[in-house]
Amino acid sequence: MFSKILVANRGEIAVRIIRACKEMGIRTVAVYSMADAEALHVALADEAVCIGKAEAADSYLNEERVVSAALVTGAQAIHPGYGFLSENAHFAKMCQDNGIVFIGPSLENMDLLSDKEKIKRSMIEAELPVIPGSEVLESIEDAKKAAKKIGYPVMVKARSGGGGRGIRLVKTADELENAYHSAVAEGTAAFGDGAVYMEKYINPAKHIEMQVIADEFGNVVCLGERDCSIQKNNQKLIEESTSPVVSKEQRDKLIEQVTRAVKHVNYLGVGTLEFLLDTEGNFYFMEMNVRLQVEHTVTEALTGYDLVKWQIRVAAGIELNFTQKDVDFTGSSIECRINAKAPGNLKFLHVPGGPFVRFDTFLVTGMTVSPYYDSLLGKLIVFAGTREEAIRKMKAALCELVIDGIPNNIEEQIEYVSDPRFVDGTYNLNFFKK
Repeated sequence: MFSKILVANRGEIAVRIIRACKEMGIRTVAVYSMADAEALHVALADEAVCIGKAEAADSYLNEERVVSAALVTGAQAIHPGYGFLSENAHFAKMCQDNGIVFIGPSLENMDLLSDKEKIKRSMIEAELPVIPGSEVLESIEDAKKAAKKIGYPVMVKARSGGGGRGIRLVKTADELENAYHSAVAEGTAAFGDGAVYMEKYINPAKHIEMQVIADEFGNVVCLGERDCSIQKNNQKLIEESTSPVVSKEQRDKLIEQVTRAVKHVNYLGVGTLEFLLDTEGNFYFMEMNVRLQVEHTVTEALTGYDLVKWQIRVAAGIELNFTQKDVDFTGSSIECRINAKAPGNLKFLHVPGGPFVRFDTFLVTGMTVSPYYDSLLGKLIVFAGTREEAIRKMKAALCELVIDGIPNNIEEQIEYVSDPRFVDGTYNLNFFKK
């Protein structure tokens, strides 16, 4: 097991990882920007290294400085959390070249799974149902031919996209050219990769993802599904597990298919396979995320397995000590993401309590939330024996949560979980569409 890990992130996920390491008896190194000098993750870590100015490009995205901080402090491994460098194969290679363990998938996995065209081919080989689509489009002429073959409406997607960026919905042929060039430009600007491909637009649909963990001994365990269909501008707001519309029979079949697919690509570590579920009950594979998801906490609350600890253990070469038969899907877990609407100074913070209520955050009274980073302030997670109880518990927790001084979306989240479509489970990706 590692004796020291550098946490290459900030905010609530950095705090989450540091806490897991403390419980495992592992020393931690925090890296931080000048804007985060007084941040909670810096205070909680055993050591801290300033790696640059406030802008992410000069700090948290600076690969050389992060690796240098690990070398200077003697960290044996780097945990990238999510976002920033978590899916950066070049950074993972830098870690490997410097004798540092990258807590994530292998370089081979990252190369395969970062290319949405390659991974689709692999999943087809593994007999996983995929969304009808194209290979990488070399020109607008290729895009026109692909759209005609697939049939409108279609989605033009950046090959290296994520977080809702590089995606354009095209309803008619008249919209295609502008959407194609726009997706190419955004993919180039955001990810340094202008390659795009096309998929059939399945609507209405639910966004269902399956959480897996795999070790180097060939063991794969699926920790069930999360329903992530409450999204605004392609950004998730509420997640729950289990999904209110996925039956035990569907779950068992998905687990079997996902396990086969993960073994087919020789995956190692924590990962998430994302699907669209149409109104006929058909699942279509979209992509695989090769990192810890923001919403991993929902799965932890439902199953009782600490994904961060197991992510670290697997990276250290430790075999999973549980099997698929050990995973219990009884109960219901819900997460609401609490986001800032604008920067501000936190005047007062009150966190709700009670059995099976959890708030993952980096907030400390008196701190200033800067405009430089993601708007996520924290994640409110509840668990209960039934979904009806979980919804009531979430409403009570949201009403109790106070974040004074920073404009936030608590009131909106109360409205969302009270919406009849959420209460009866029929909500889908059109939740915010009129």
